[in-house]
Amino acid sequence: MSDFAGQTVLITGAGAGIGQAAALRFAALHARVAVNSFTERHAEETVRRIRNAGGIAMSAAGDVSDEKSAERIVSEVCRAFGSVDVLVNNAGIVLPGTVETLDPAAWDRTMAVNVRSVYLMSRLVLPHMRERGGVIVNVASSVAHRGVVDRAAYTASKGAILALTRAMAADLMRSGIRVNSVSPGTTDTPSLAERLQAFDDPEDARRRFIGRQPMGRLGTAEEVAAAIVFLAARDAAFITGADLAVDGGMTC
Repeated sequence: MSDFAGQTVLITGAGAGIGQAAALRFAALHARVAVNSFTERHAEETVRRIRNAGGIAMSAAGDVSDEKSAERIVSEVCRAFGSVDVLVNNAGIVLPGTVETLDPAAWDRTMAVNVRSVYLMSRLVLPHMRERGGVIVNVASSVAHRGVVDRAAYTASKGAILALTRAMAADLMRSGIRVNSVSPGTTDTPSLAERLQAFDDPEDARRRFIGRQPMGRLGTAEEVAAAIVFLAARDAAFITGADLAVDGGMTC
C-alpha cells in the first residue's frame, strides 16, 4: 500500500460516510487531511477521530458549491498545509423525484452540490497541482450507468461527473495530473439510513434494498474508501480517465 507522507489530501463531504472513511484511511497512510463538510460540527468530528488516532487533520467546513466559500476553503488549506496533492470530490445530495415531480429548485440544488462543486474545487486546486503533479478522484455512482426510478436529478448529476472526469483527464493528460472516478453502489452510510427513515417501515425498506444487491449485502464506506485511496496512490500511476465500479456487481 502506498504511503502518503508529505502529501495533503482535501476531501469534500467528509463529515460522515464514504468521505469520512476516506479521510481516516488517508490519515492512516500518513497524509495531511483537510476535512470538508457543509456542517462545521461534522467536519470537526472527523478531524477529532483522525487526531485521536495520531493523524494530522484540519477542518475546512463550508459550501463547496458556492464560489466564494470554495475559494476560502482552498485558500485556508493551502495556507495551513502548503498545497493540495489529492482532491477527492465526494460532496453530494440525493433529492428524489422524476422530471415531472421534481421542482426546479431541487434540480438546481442537486446540480450545484453534485456537479458545480466538482468544477469549482477542481478549478481552484489545479494551479497548486501543476508544479508537482496531483490526483483528483470524483465520486460518481452506479446510477450513472443505469436508470433508477425517482432519481432523475441525482442520476443526471452523476452521469455528468463521469463525463467531466473523462474531459478533465484528457485536458490534463500531459500535466502530471490524473483524474479518475469511483461509482459506488448502495452503500451502508448515515445518508442511506436517513433516506430509509422516509419509508413507512424503514427496516422492511432496508431488507428490500439488500435483497436487490447481487452479492446479497450492502457495500461499506470503507470498501469505497479503499478504491478512492487506490486511485490516488502511486500504484495507479498509469490510470487516468477511468471509472472504478464499487457496486457489488450491480452494473455487470
